[in-house]
Amino acid sequence: MDNSLPVDDPQPLDLVIVGAGPCGLAAAVAASQAGLRYEILDKGCITSSLIQYPYYMTFFSTAVRLEIGDLPFTIPEPRPTRQQALAYYRRVAERHGIHVRQHHDVRTLTRMGSVFQVQALHNGEERRFETHAVVVATGGFGEPNYLNVPGGESGRILHYYKEPYPFHAQDVLVVGGANSAVEAALEMHRNGVRVQMVHFNDVFDRGVKPWVRPDIENRIGNDEIVMHWKHRVAQLAPGTVTLRHEDTGETKRLDNDWVLAMTGWRPDRTLMESLGVAVDPETGIPDHDPATMETNVPGVFIAGVIAAGNNANKIFIENGREHGALIVAALGRR
Repeated sequence: MDNSLPVDDPQPLDLVIVGAGPCGLAAAVAASQAGLRYEILDKGCITSSLIQYPYYMTFFSTAVRLEIGDLPFTIPEPRPTRQQALAYYRRVAERHGIHVRQHHDVRTLTRMGSVFQVQALHNGEERRFETHAVVVATGGFGEPNYLNVPGGESGRILHYYKEPYPFHAQDVLVVGGANSAVEAALEMHRNGVRVQMVHFNDVFDRGVKPWVRPDIENRIGNDEIVMHWKHRVAQLAPGTVTLRHEDTGETKRLDNDWVLAMTGWRPDRTLMESLGVAVDPETGIPDHDPATMETNVPGVFIAGVIAAGNNANKIFIENGREHGALIVAALGRR
């Protein structure tokens, strides 16, 4: 059943959910099943964060651990692809009648007495909603951790990777030691790209998928992909990139066409902080009660990866999907 209301309804809603990723959708399902009057908005499309993933990515989690809304995620393989996940979460929205207000960019959240006012922009038109409670489920992919080095203004540093074909027969340096860097390097190597990697550490991160790690280690061991351990990018110049060793400070220059900076992402906390939600300056974790997901600001809740702060590997779809039920249960006790 779809319990969402038309824009500018004179009666305040029970809940507005900002963010229509898997965890935001799970919160909407819980709100709908509880009979709450709600809206769910996203500045992009449904699961817009998954849209940014590489086209041919396979999830680490099995399909059953990505399920929400009691809808089976049935596929022949144990782990779904990006395409399969995108289709699945749209089926969830359809099955539960979740009307996501797509391409509604929430600009401000403001407390006005006993309610919150949500102001969003859609196709140049301002939309306003009033609600007794707000869920911020905007994920951990607000913006990349930019690689700011001299020469970077040339436009050769990319923080997004979708597919290898634009880089064919070119020199690409992949920055990072996590799973995204490893998978991008391997896919480009197999498609005619001259790949080198650089990482400030001397080992790959622990989060690299176990079935991927032997592959990258073999490619490096055979000098098919050149690895520069304990180095950082120092600067870019026309046709080259300079690396600097972490310990010795010695530099080396490589031929280079593109730098693919797989340096991670950080959440956008602007909306939360505008309402007074406290954020730990070291961990980036918003002040909240894990039992209810309510922040230090009454009526303001968080759901999904944004609750993990700076450590995006702490909360995934498989545990963030439970947040919506906790929030709705907390609202039901009021």
